[in-house]
Amino acid sequence: MFTDLIPDAAPPVSKTDASVRFLRLLETALANGTFSRLLLSKYVGTEAQLERLTLREVSLRGERHLSFLWRYQTRDITKNFPLDEALQQISGLLGAQFHSAHLQTQQGEEVQLVFSRKGRPSLRMGKVAPAVQPAATDAGHDKEKHRYLELSRPFWLDLGVTHQVRSAGEERPQLVPAMSRKWKQINKFIEIFAAAMKSSGLVDSPDVHVADFGSGKGYLTFAMHDWLRSQGKDAQVTGVELRDDMVKLCGAAAAKHQMTGLRFDQGDVRSYTPLRLDVMIALHACDIATDYAIHFGLRAGAKVIMCSPCCHKQLRPQMQTPTLLRPLLQHGIHLGQEAEMVTDGLRALLLEAEGYDTQVFEFVALEHTSKNKMILAVKRSQPVSAARRAELLAQIDEIKRFYGIQEQALQALLAA
Repeated sequence: MFTDLIPDAAPPVSKTDASVRFLRLLETALANGTFSRLLLSKYVGTEAQLERLTLREVSLRGERHLSFLWRYQTRDITKNFPLDEALQQISGLLGAQFHSAHLQTQQGEEVQLVFSRKGRPSLRMGKVAPAVQPAATDAGHDKEKHRYLELSRPFWLDLGVTHQVRSAGEERPQLVPAMSRKWKQINKFIEIFAAAMKSSGLVDSPDVHVADFGSGKGYLTFAMHDWLRSQGKDAQVTGVELRDDMVKLCGAAAAKHQMTGLRFDQGDVRSYTPLRLDVMIALHACDIATDYAIHFGLRAGAKVIMCSPCCHKQLRPQMQTPTLLRPLLQHGIHLGQEAEMVTDGLRALLLEAEGYDTQVFEFVALEHTSKNKMILAVKRSQPVSAARRAELLAQIDEIKRFYGIQEQALQALLAA
């Protein structure tokens, strides 16, 4: 494996520093046109809130560049560099500022460089699972056939999704290369949202009220408003966010483009109270914030609840490993995955007991984000029967007994 990426003149693998070998493989992938993506993570530098750096190839004025996307907690910064300069920068970053690097090729091959706490590099090679392989794309161009949204909408420019490109004497918006996968995620979300609207019957309603909790940079909030308006709906969409800078940024963009029915409020799901709510969105709400968001949607009678949970901390310290499962769950990663499964499984059962058809599924591929699970609940036209509700609650109690769980936040909120 990877023999096509190792030059014939390369020194023996065992005698070459792992970081040098990694850079040689990167150079070779760029030279033979098989480079797909490079992700630098485990940041150890001094910049506050910097999380990771993603690099993709783009073509600028006919020349090959690497686009550097620095991902911070509240913003993104993109810069483009010619290949030689980009490689020099990468060499300086490895080990000094980032202790992990993933190189992926268009053939689905993967090289991982990891630095230990003492700064010793090690190299791992393998194949990316088919479900998470990045598709080969023409750099800087989005070739996916079906889109629910229009890139030409001017607010995408304010949000940093597009930039102006001069062509044939006139300027036109074009997708920022570093945002190509984010753009796919946004459209995938709207695809799921559109299907949920149809299942819930909201597709026949002339007006739809949506609350997006933890709206962040507003990508999905703007997208939902724009799509609903394109469907002829009187859309009333509110983004609720704790960070004041994000609220001001998104609010200014909405006001600038006179987007009636779109607003951004600073607030928290535990205290925010809209007059009416048809759809409740909460993506990447941390730990029991997801439970509060679901409970809020239930109290408000939302017909659609869409959550992408993050950080499953509440149940893990409570869970007592059943004797039969101890050999499997002695590893921390397995115990974490088990806690995640139990947490979201209980949430789904509680939603079903409250009269919702519920699905738990992978929202986007793991290569885009580790927070890729979605809980989708659509309110049934008929309430759940008393017998079925009793059966579901009995199943929940049995699962809690099996794992020794004393309290689950959503269940406690519903019982209060």
